[in-house]
Amino acid sequence: MRNDQDERPLARPSVQVDNERTRVTEWRFPPGAATGWHRHEYDYVVVPMTSGTLMMCNSNGESEALLESGKAYNRQAGVEHDVINPNDFEFVFVEVEIKAYGLD
Repeated sequence: MRNDQDERPLARPSVQVDNERTRVTEWRFPPGAATGWHRHEYDYVVVPMTSGTLMMCNSNGESEALLESGKAYNRQAGVEHDVINPNDFEFVFVEVEIKAYGLD
């Protein structure tokens, strides 16, 4: 876990959809910005709108991920981390959280 988390600017979330099945959030990260330490309560899909690197900090340390615009990835609920933009430009992605599965 990072000790300098409070010194970083915060990434800016903008919730676009939030209903009983899904939540869709656009995340904008100015250079150096972070989400802050958090735990994902739902399975989720991330669709990068920008190509670049994001740094992931978790209980095992830090790692970098090279993301490409339009190339989605998914993770299961329970992920705990802080996501940081180490680029010298704004990084943007859309996160889709799956709250419920199946049809009524």
